[in-house]
Amino acid sequence: MPKSIYLATKNPKKIKELQAMLGNNWVVKAISSLDTEITWDETGTTFESNAKIKVEALMAHCQDLILGDDSGLEVDALNGEPGVYSSRYAGADGDDAANNQKLIKELADTPDERRTARFRCCLCLLDESGEFHYFNGSCEGTIGHDLIGNEGFGYDPLFYPEGSSKTLAEYPAEEKNKISHRAKALQSFLKFMAAS
Repeated sequence: MPKSIYLATKNPKKIKELQAMLGNNWVVKAISSLDTEITWDETGTTFESNAKIKVEALMAHCQDLILGDDSGLEVDALNGEPGVYSSRYAGADGDDAANNQKLIKELADTPDERRTARFRCCLCLLDESGEFHYFNGSCEGTIGHDLIGNEGFGYDPLFYPEGSSKTLAEYPAEEKNKISHRAKALQSFLKFMAAS
């Protein structure tokens, strides 16, 4: 019997990605399947605090396991920006095109050797006993000059994983799901679940 888990996100692409990574042993549920409208304000200053805020928003509305995800891009030449503001870097939440264009503009005068960056992900799990657990993952790489590739979402068309000549948006989903920041955080989550 598959285990059910709610993913506290409003991004359907994250639901699809997580379900693909977890496989048939899990059923990933979207908050849109609940009878009530659930909202939250990402007021945290870290990925961990924002992931927990999302979980807390669902706590009163479901009995299943809840997993909160907060993730983003940290660019070294921009002192770690956009960081926790990655999805709303250009203003409107979730406007990938505007966010990518802003990043290209911000890095216009930055030489290749200083375009290092990483994707970071924090998963926050609320277990059956009411305890919070955190699982982190990162994917190191560099930022390109142009948008390349049609897979993935977010900053994937600009991000070259370390040692790769392809952007994440050129990776098939099954390949991306082996090396991504979310995949690494999820591996830690699965190890924890197997041991508990």
